Amino acid sequence: MSDVKIGVIGGSGLYNMEDMTDIEEVAVSTPFGDPSDKFVIGTLSSQRVAFLPRHGRHHSISPTMVNSHANIWAMKSLGVKYIIASNACGSLREDFAPRHIVIPDQLFDRTRSRDLTYYKQDVIVHMSVAEPFDPGLNDLLVDAVAETGATVHKGGTFIVIEGPRFSTKGESKIFRQWGCDIIGMTTIPEAFLAREAEIAYASMAHVTDYDVWHETEEAVTVEAIIATLNANVEVAKQAIRNVIAKLAGEPEMMSHSALASAIISRRERQVVPDEVWEKLELFVGKYYS
Repeated sequence: MSDVKIGVIGGSGLYNMEDMTDIEEVAVSTPFGDPSDKFVIGTLSSQRVAFLPRHGRHHSISPTMVNSHANIWAMKSLGVKYIIASNACGSLREDFAPRHIVIPDQLFDRTRSRDLTYYKQDVIVHMSVAEPFDPGLNDLLVDAVAETGATVHKGGTFIVIEGPRFSTKGESKIFRQWGCDIIGMTTIPEAFLAREAEIAYASMAHVTDYDVWHETEEAVTVEAIIATLNANVEVAKQAIRNVIAKLAGEPEMMSHSALASAIISRRERQVVPDEVWEKLELFVGKYYS
C-alpha cells in the first residue's frame, strides 16, 4: 500500500467518487483498535487515494467516540503523507455564509474528554502546533477550492466543541467575542495526531449554518446541515480532484519532519517497552537507534 500517499477523511459522498478506478476496500488493524470503517482505496487523478468516513459509512459514531488514533495510525500505515479532511461547521461571522467553504489556519480546543496525543509514556514528544494545519497543504487546498468557482475563505480560527449537542446562544456569543470564526465538533484531535504522525493535514470546512448567535436566521438543525452538505458535495468532490492533482509531485511539507526536534526522550530503542514500541515505531522508528 506504499503507493497510497493521499488520504481523505469525510462522510457520505466523499468516499464514493464516481470517477475512481481500481477500487478496493481495505480493513486495517491497528494497535489502537479499529478505524471508523474500512478504507476505500482507488485511483483518482492518476493518484492512489485512501478514503475514510469519519463517522462510519452509516454515520453511527458520535464525534467524541471517533477513534482518531486508529484512523491516523491506519493512514500512516498505508503510506499516506497528506490528509484532506472535510468538516461541517457553523459560522460565527456574518460574512462566512452557508455554502461557503473555509480553509482554517487555527484551532481552539473546547473539548473536554478526548485523548489528544499518541505520546503518553516512554516516548515523550512536545509537538509544536502553533500552525495546527500544514501551511503548504492549506495553500494548495485554497487554490483547489477556488478553481471550482465556490466562495472560499483563506484562514480562520476553528473552535471545536465536545458535542454531540449544539451550542447554547450564550456559548455561541462568547465564542464570537473570543475571535473564533467557525465552530464544529471534529478536527480535534485529528489535526494534532496527524502532526504527531508527520502527516500534512488540512481541513475543507463547509459552512452549513450561522450556529445560534444570528438573531434573524433559523437555529441550526440536522436537516439544514444535511441539505447544505448535499448541495456542496459536487464542489467538495471537484476540490478534492484538484488538490490531488497538485500533490502529484509529492511536495515536501513542514509536517513531514515535525518529530525531528520534538522528541525529548532518549532516542534508544532499548529503553522503550515492546508494547509501546509496537504502537509508536511507525512514527518514531527512523529517529531511534
